[in-house]
Formats: sequence, C-alpha cells, structure tokens
Amino acid sequence: MSIFIRQIALVFVGLILLVHSALAVTPFTVRDIRVEGLQRVEPGTVFVSLPLQVGDEYNDEKGALAIRNLFGLGLFKDVRIEVSGDVLIVVVQERPTLAEVNFVGNKEFDKAALTKALKDIGLTEGRAFDQALLDRAEQELKRQYLNRSLYAVNVLTTVTPVERNRVNLTFNVSEGEASRISEIRIVGNKAFDEATLMDQLGLDTGGWLSWYTKSNRYTRAKLNADLEALKSYYLTRGFLEFKIDSTQVSIMPNKTDIGIAINISEGQRYLVSAVELQGDYLAKDDEFKALVAVRPGLPYNADDVAKTTRAFTDYFGNFGYAFARVEAIPEIDRTNNRVRLALRAEPSRRAYVRRIDVAGNTRTRDEVIRREFRQLEAAWYDADRIRRSRDRVDRLGFFGEVSLETREVPGAPDQVDLVVNVAEKPTGSLSLGAGYSSGEGLGFLFGITQQNAFGTGNSVGIQVNTSKFNRVVDISTTDPYFTADGVSRTAALYHRTSSPYQDASYYKLVTTGANLSFGVPFTELDTVYFGAGAEATDIQSGTGLPSSYQTYVNNYGASSTALPLTVGWARDSRDSALVPTRGRLQRANLEWSPAGDARYVKGSYQFQQYMPLTKKYTIAFNTDVAAGSSIGERVFPVFKSLFGGGLGSVRGFEQGSLGPRDSAGVVLGGTQKFNANVEFQTPLPGAGADRTLRMYGFFDMGMVSGTGGVNTDANSLRASTGIGISWVSPVGPLRLAYAKPVKKFDGDRIQTLQFQIGTSF
Repeated sequence: MSIFIRQIALVFVGLILLVHSALAVTPFTVRDIRVEGLQRVEPGTVFVSLPLQVGDEYNDEKGALAIRNLFGLGLFKDVRIEVSGDVLIVVVQERPTLAEVNFVGNKEFDKAALTKALKDIGLTEGRAFDQALLDRAEQELKRQYLNRSLYAVNVLTTVTPVERNRVNLTFNVSEGEASRISEIRIVGNKAFDEATLMDQLGLDTGGWLSWYTKSNRYTRAKLNADLEALKSYYLTRGFLEFKIDSTQVSIMPNKTDIGIAINISEGQRYLVSAVELQGDYLAKDDEFKALVAVRPGLPYNADDVAKTTRAFTDYFGNFGYAFARVEAIPEIDRTNNRVRLALRAEPSRRAYVRRIDVAGNTRTRDEVIRREFRQLEAAWYDADRIRRSRDRVDRLGFFGEVSLETREVPGAPDQVDLVVNVAEKPTGSLSLGAGYSSGEGLGFLFGITQQNAFGTGNSVGIQVNTSKFNRVVDISTTDPYFTADGVSRTAALYHRTSSPYQDASYYKLVTTGANLSFGVPFTELDTVYFGAGAEATDIQSGTGLPSSYQTYVNNYGASSTALPLTVGWARDSRDSALVPTRGRLQRANLEWSPAGDARYVKGSYQFQQYMPLTKKYTIAFNTDVAAGSSIGERVFPVFKSLFGGGLGSVRGFEQGSLGPRDSAGVVLGGTQKFNANVEFQTPLPGAGADRTLRMYGFFDMGMVSGTGGVNTDANSLRASTGIGISWVSPVGPLRLAYAKPVKKFDGDRIQTLQFQIGTSF
C-alpha cells in the first residue's frame, strides 16, 4: 500500500513540474509597462511598487515579487501579470473604498466614541475596505461593550455596495441588558465576617443608586482594585502572609448575571516584637527613630511600614540623597506569631537638581507652574522643598493631577532632572444658587469665574444676584503674582441695589464702590491681606422705609461716602477644597473706615474643622462670628448692618431674614452676628465609596443682634436641623438641604428647601 502511495505522489509532482515549465515565461527585456483596472489609485503607486522598470530584464521571480508587493499595499483584492510580446501588463482589481460608517441600536456609546475605536484599528471612511479588517472591527466593538459589562451584545454588519466601487458599512448593534453582579462570595475568611470584608469592596450586588454609581457593573480593573483593597485590609491588621489564592468570574447562561468568588488564605496574625535600624543613617539615628510609625506590641501594619520607609526616604532627600534606598525586612517567628522588623538604609550618593521640566500643560504657561516651585535648578536636591512645590502647584486648582518624576542624568551620577507632569482641567466655574418660599417665590444667584484666564494664572469673575431683596453686579480680577515674591493683587468694582420688594415705589439702598487689595504670603500656609477702597451709598426713600433708616437720613443725609481700609488673614490646611475630610480653614478680616461720611470698624472670623471618624464618615464644624461699631459721633451706618439666615448661616430660614425688625416687620440687621454649624457626612446609601456624592445631617444655630429693633425676640438664638446631599457636579459642588427650624419665633420667614452650587456649608 505504501509503495502505491509513493508512486501516486511521484506522478503528482511530475505533473506540477510539467505545468510549471509550460507556464514559465522566457526572460525578456521589458519595452513597456501598462497598468489596467485602476480607478482611484494613482498609477505612480503601482510603478513604485514594481521591482523593475522599462529596459530591465523580466523573469518569473521578479513577476512573483511584483505581485507580492502590490498585494502588500492593501489596495487590491486581485493582481495578475500578463505578457504581450515584450510588453508587461499589470492587471489589478481595486478593493472598494469605505464611503460611510453608520451605527444602529447603540445607546451605551455615542457614534463619535465608536468611530474613534474603529479608526484606531484602521477602519475609517476613505480607506480601502478589507474583510479581515471588518472582522477585527466587529471584535473591537464587542470589546468596547464588554468593558461596560454588556456581555449579551451582538454586532451584525451589513455591507452595501454603492457607485464608484465604494461600500457603506452599517453596524447593527443589539446591546442587550447590562450584565450585573448577582453574587459575590469570599471563601476562606475566618478572622473577619464576610459582611465586614464586603464593605472594603467597591463592587457590590447593587442598590437603589446603582444606576448612577454602576457599582454592580463588573470590570476587571474594578475587581483588581477591590482585591488590592482586600489585601490592604488584612496587611494592616497583622496578617502578614495573607494572599488571594484565586478569583473566579462566572457569567450565567442568560449573559446578564455575573457571579464572583474570591478565595483567600488569611494566614496567622503577627505582632511586632521589635524594630531596629540597620545601615547608614548619616549619624542621625535618633532623628530617624522619631519617624518610625511601627510600634512594637501592636499587630503588623503594612501601611505603617510603608509610611515609615517613605518618611525615611523623604528625610534622606532633605539632605540631598535623592537615590537613598530603604528596605523593610521582616524576620518572622511563626512559633510565637511574632515579627521582627529590620529597616535597612543605604543613602547612596548626594545629588543636585540640574533641570526642572514641565509637561502636560497645553494652556497654562510654564511660568505659572515654575513660580510655585521652592526647589531651584542647580541647587542641592531637597525632598521637603520638592514636596512643597508639588503641593503648591496642586493648590492652584488648575490641574486634575499633578505628579513629579525624578530622572537620573546619564553620565552624571550626582545630578537629577525633575519632570512636573500636570493634567489640565477646566478652570472656569459656574456658581448658582436658589431658594424657594411660598411668600417670596424663587430667587437666583449667578456667578462665573475664570481662575486661569488665558493661561496666565490670573482670575476674572462676575457675580450677579437677581433676588427680590438684593441685586448685585460684582466684577473682580486677581493677579496672584503681582510681584515676583508672590504678592497678589485683587481689584473689584461693584454695584448693589437692595430693596424689600421689586415694586418701584419701595425704598432702595444703592451702593457703588471699588477696592484694591494685596495678599502677602508670610508662610507656606499663611497669607495676610491689605486693601483700601472707596464707596458711595444712597438711601432712596420710598414706601416701607424703616424708621431707623429714616432717622439716619434725617440726621446725616441720604448719601454717604466711606473709605474703608481692610486687613485680613487666611490659613488653609484642608486636604481638599472640594471634598475635605481632614484639616482646618481659618479666615479673619478687619474693615476700618477712618474717613468719609460713614466711619466705622467691622471685623469677622471664620473657623472650619474637618475630622475623619472612619474611612467613610467625617464630622465637620463651622463657626462664623462678626461685629461692627461706629467711630466718632455718628451711629453705626445702617447700611453696614450684619444679616443672618439661609445658606452659609442658619439653614431653614430665608436668606438674610434674621435680626432685629422694625414695627412693620422689616429686617434691619444688627451689629453682632454668630453662626455655628455641625455636619455629619457619610456616603450616600447605594453610592459605595464615591466621595463626589455624599449625604449629610446638620445642626445649625445663629443669631444677629444689635440696637434699633422693636421685636426683642428677634435678637434671640435660632436653630435648625436637617439632612442634605452634596455632589461635586461638573459646574461645581452642589449642596441641597432640607431643614426644619427647631427654635424659631413668630414672624420668622421659613424656607425649608434650599440649594446652592459653588460653596460648602
């Protein structure tokens, strides 16, 4: 049988050789080359790909190479070479060109996102159509949907020929239902119950807010982050040998339910028996020991170990040792469940910064970033100055991310380059506010600020208030580096009209003014402000003019001028301006008018403290006090009175409605003001660990007191309590509050629902 097969094979090979010899072309000199079948491809594209020209000798090897080259262009679906005498004829059939790409049934993605995904793999309008590329496109579209947990997605492509050898592509997408996590199991836990461990995960089986948080949508990236969080939870509680054995993700046959199983080995819990320093500590062992966060006798805590090694590295950096290495080596005693920690240090060599580069700023000028740096070029490497430089750039508020990268300089072992990587974000902000009451209806606040105008770091702002009681137009601009030393300059123009009603017959207070102030940085956190201004106030008589105002007009006239001088101080150590969880903010301001018709002094102080109770819960305190007094023979100007109530004061009461009133019930304001607020902040149920969407409960109290009112009860303390939601929206932080007064008086104006964008408290 094998001999027979061998004979058949020899006959088959002979036939192939016979056919090849019959088809082979005798080499000849090419007199002319013609190309047939071209429609849109330029002839030059074909001629450049041919391995021969007129006058060259043609043979079968060159013909085969020419065919391979032309197919390699990806422009033709068929290529053949014919010979007519000494003329070479290249016959091609072009691939159709992609004329239009359409999507039908897509809801999760817009057309632009899908078009970009296809363009990245080479499928775009105007390119040659390739079936293999179409198959890749379908797989890419499915991959995009799978990343959004849409495992039931189905993509069907329709190819429609159109004139001039073109085709239209239509991707018919059936997205199906989004796959949701129906079960998460943690197997192998003994020290902690499953509910405790589940609290550490960002993924869950869903809640009433899952439509917003998408916490029940599975992605591999989210699962990896949760596995790291689970590992961190154990490593910070003494389980030094904890490990995740495996994870299984199973998709049910309906392709909409996903089950996740996490198998873990906890290991034993270890206590730290001792911590010792090994290596070279620059003869500063005591100083380094003071930085050790690990305490003997307590469970091993990986966070404390990392904090210690990081503190050591930073401290070495303060002395110029940019390449210091610090390693924490655990010596495990499994018999007694103890671990001895050795901190081994090698300072390496001292270095200085050769150059500082800035990357990622497409709009912001380099100068705006560089002037915040405390580390200088050609100076010794100083980790503390570099850290402060990074924080100062971050506090500008112009960038979503700020990171520093240290690069060694080739051939210079004692030099490094610093690269500041920034990711710019929109620096324009919109402030909106509104309140509603059955008596006064709806009032709006509007403001727009550009914090980084034209990339210069300067800010420009416009504030407008359209409420019935206060109409304001305020234009201001700030140059944070008016001088090279960081002295800021702020200039403002304003025009304010106050009236209890919009009716033209009612009285009005019209104030027009301007001021100029300078901020002088005394430390990295403390800034002192100095300023001067001029303003004119006109009391326009009309219906409802309070008696105190009428008395003031009778005694001093309807128009008054003032030349206020201001001095202020601010210190901000909060961890975030938008979503603070720890730190403190303090502001103090003194305004003194020694000249003009109205002479007075007015001061204010604000104190905010944020304290994290746990990883999820924060308690926040706010106190705001202010007082004013007259200077000279005149009484304190009635138009400088202090007001309270509403957002930023005592929620549940109308804005500016607290304080002494006259016999007609008109709020006069006062000369002393006090507010105190307490908030308990927690993640919104169902929002997981999302810090941008939180819930808070609050208790407010405050009062405005002073002389001139006939309703003495109006000087008493008011209080309210309620709940609210805070959301860092695309236009700024939004706070919605529902408040109910717990202490009020007859005649108080109640406003139970209030919201504002662009402020805290």
